[in-house]
Amino acid sequence: MQGTLTNPFNNIAYPTAVQTSLPSGASFARYDPSGRYIAGGRPDGTAVVWELDTKASIRWLEGHVKAVTSVDWSQNSRFVLTSSKDWNVIVWDMASECDPSQRRTTVRFDAPVLTASFHPQNMQIILVLLSTGEAHLVDLRKHHRGRYELTEVVDESDEDSSRQRSAMTVAKFDPSGRYIFVGNSQGYVLVFHTRTRQMIARHKISGAGIMRGLAFAKLGRRLLTNSSDRILRQFNLPTYPSPTVDADILDQELEPTYRFSDPINKVAWNNMAYSPDGEWLAGGAADQATHKIYIWDISSDGQFATALDGGREPLLDVHWHPKAPAIISTTNSGDILLWHCPTPERWGAFAGGFEEVDENVEYEEREDEFDIEDEEELAERKKKEEDVEVDVADFGDQNAEEVIRNGKDEDLLWAEEDPDDDAVGWKMKLIMEPDE
Repeated sequence: MQGTLTNPFNNIAYPTAVQTSLPSGASFARYDPSGRYIAGGRPDGTAVVWELDTKASIRWLEGHVKAVTSVDWSQNSRFVLTSSKDWNVIVWDMASECDPSQRRTTVRFDAPVLTASFHPQNMQIILVLLSTGEAHLVDLRKHHRGRYELTEVVDESDEDSSRQRSAMTVAKFDPSGRYIFVGNSQGYVLVFHTRTRQMIARHKISGAGIMRGLAFAKLGRRLLTNSSDRILRQFNLPTYPSPTVDADILDQELEPTYRFSDPINKVAWNNMAYSPDGEWLAGGAADQATHKIYIWDISSDGQFATALDGGREPLLDVHWHPKAPAIISTTNSGDILLWHCPTPERWGAFAGGFEEVDENVEYEEREDEFDIEDEEELAERKKKEEDVEVDVADFGDQNAEEVIRNGKDEDLLWAEEDPDDDAVGWKMKLIMEPDE
């Protein structure tokens, strides 16, 4: 297969072999947005952060007394969010000069927490799903502080009242943060507007059963669902109107563009993930005998590409690198497998200015290639080029800040109110233990 523009140095756009493993004791692991670190949650209530360059653990997050159920990173990787069966959600500051890292915030609920995640634009907005089937939006900002439950709108004229009482089983922000997608136990996907917390759409997934997982392609226009019928479904999402008080809820059944499954073994799926460019899909099989990751080619009508075999340790979780053809998968014994795409050594990379070719080619010399030019003339020409004024952007009567602000909709401006401390350029302090 040919490589893509986002991966010009590899001829395969998905990983094919295990590079190494991390003996972590973790049940699951997540890349940070930069792809430099991995955070994993353990059944003993701790979370661990590894640096991929050194393959060493650099932070131990010890704050829970029961199993960690989910881990999430802020958009610039400064903060880590952990949730646990001990009813707590903790936000850790990775810029703190101590190990374990300093707690930024602790939010307690009245039931075990299944998952928790940051808003894509502001880490002070948190989406939480409880084991009791309730989803909450927690806003920690000073001027918006509150905890809000996301409730499905009850249609009193609907004879099937059991559908309104169905438990929520999965909740996730879309990549923009404008919407919250919630799957329930009756095979529905509910869509909530994040800013107003108003339910705007209800999508029936025919034959799906209990919704177990949701995933989005990078741009957020494609939704992938994992359900109890052991089929992964991909959908093209409609355009949702702006919410108003009297607006009708969009009640629409979605028709999948692709269905992914194992037609032979009929295995269920523990997790799934898109590649950074959205052209590949990885599905982690819930097989008790093998460690299998199935790869499908979305750009070729969802055709099956290959199955990665990680041995006989059952797979618990899988996650795709945010920028490269790399995957991490977690085994039942707690090891994190790092999958990569091995490439042959390119000797041309060691000689600057030289290009490696597959076969001999006849070199054509340019007419002025070896001409000696006057240094003073070259300096004068370079000076004239530097003095030319370049109009980067013509904003007219508006300054750059106004143009950027006008280009954003109300939802993104709301998310950026009372901004967090997750700024670009922060550095994680390396903590070295002294020798005995």
